[in-house]
Amino acid sequence: MVSSGSDRPVIGLTTYAERTRFGVWDVDAAVLHRSYVDSVVRAGGVPVLLPPAGDAHGELLPLLDGLVLTGGADIEPRRYGSEAHATTVTRPDRDAAEFALAEAALSGTIPVLGVCRGMEVLNVVLGGTLVQHLPEVTGTVAHQPEVAVFGDTVVTLAAASRAAAVLGTETACRCYHHQAVATLGDGLQAVGWAADGTIEALELPGERFVLGVQWHPEQDSADLRLFGALVEAATKKSGGES
Repeated sequence: MVSSGSDRPVIGLTTYAERTRFGVWDVDAAVLHRSYVDSVVRAGGVPVLLPPAGDAHGELLPLLDGLVLTGGADIEPRRYGSEAHATTVTRPDRDAAEFALAEAALSGTIPVLGVCRGMEVLNVVLGGTLVQHLPEVTGTVAHQPEVAVFGDTVVTLAAASRAAAVLGTETACRCYHHQAVATLGDGLQAVGWAADGTIEALELPGERFVLGVQWHPEQDSADLRLFGALVEAATKKSGGES
């Protein structure tokens, strides 16, 4: 392993670009929920925050052993050939950075975990499309009950999938999303569904770890299985395990 100087893999985490208040400051900042960082640390990885800036994605990836595409704002609909819905809120600068990063990661061998928006990024990068406002399809706000309130969802996972190998064929999750996968990107397989049929997990088949989940595993501090699986894959990829 060349990244961390130890047997712990370095895991990159994409960040938000938002107006942020801390200390005496009220400034534009690159920020991320602490729960993502803590989840990576507790799973045995070394977290590195990746701001949505610059274009050195090819140079960046060799420094990482694994990548988490984190949650956040909606993807610009023109990226999948649609006009914006009234409820769609985008961050084009973040799209630009993360799409380039995801494309570079998918062209290599780095393990990738997409969380909520991150799963949608994987799907759109590979040519898929999104439902922009899920309540119009499902007739319910169960996936995002209200602002800053997580919903509780039970997801059924395909028995032969990587996701099920990590989580079993059924898992309870915390979710917060008003968008979802409509058509799948090239090569991706849907492997998890909510009771209303919403796709809640997808992956690339094969040995390589590329997995997206629509829910927020970082919100369950007692369940590190997804982050642990990413760290394990990153360790193997970096040569830290024989």
